[in-house]
Amino acid sequence: MTSHGSTVDPAEIEKFRRMAEEWWDPKGKFRPLHRFNPIRLQFLKDRICRHFGRDPRADRALGGLRLLDVGAGGGLVAEPMTRLGADVVGIDATARNVEVARLHAAEGGLAIDYRHAAAEDLAERGEIFDAVLALEIVEHVASLEAFVAATATLTRPGGLLVVATLNRTLKAFALAIVGAEYVLGWLPRGTHDWRKFVRPSELEAAMRSSGLALTETVGVAYNPVLDRWSLGSDLDVNYLAVATKA
Repeated sequence: MTSHGSTVDPAEIEKFRRMAEEWWDPKGKFRPLHRFNPIRLQFLKDRICRHFGRDPRADRALGGLRLLDVGAGGGLVAEPMTRLGADVVGIDATARNVEVARLHAAEGGLAIDYRHAAAEDLAERGEIFDAVLALEIVEHVASLEAFVAATATLTRPGGLLVVATLNRTLKAFALAIVGAEYVLGWLPRGTHDWRKFVRPSELEAAMRSSGLALTETVGVAYNPVLDRWSLGSDLDVNYLAVATKA
């Protein structure tokens, strides 16, 4: 991986290096992602199929599409997308994450092109994808504008960019940091920096500057009584954003 100092934050990389071995433990440090993943995957499949005119009921609904998973971690999204037929490239700025992801994919007999790289590295090489996923990553990068610009470059004309992140609100601070990290212990303390959370308006502005049009923003809320995540209109904490490239 080449280092350009534009999107990779070394302090953030070190956090995830220390947690890399636990990516596939549903009761470990990535438990929230495992609980959140089913609804996130359903959203991705529905939006990608809708955009490219695919049947979401088909076993390989994403066949023939080239997809990039930025900040792929251990492969929690890359593997299901591959099973749906997509040709997936997964990149991560943490080398240990890439090693873990490659091993798990090999154990499952999945051909996924995992690389230790940043988004701007692939952009400089001129790589293009039908869909780019940036899930739970923009709140960890060094520059939102540079990161969105790189992902826009990687998205082909007529393609799709999907972002999942956290809103910079007092509610998000209370639930995602105080609640998840200090009270419930879902994540190691210090996993998130509230100052790096991204308001939807800031994300849209960065997208617009990079030639992307925001088409949909959907909130993701957690119900502690039912221990279940759901999609809705509340953007105060977690949200998903879909953008297209003209």
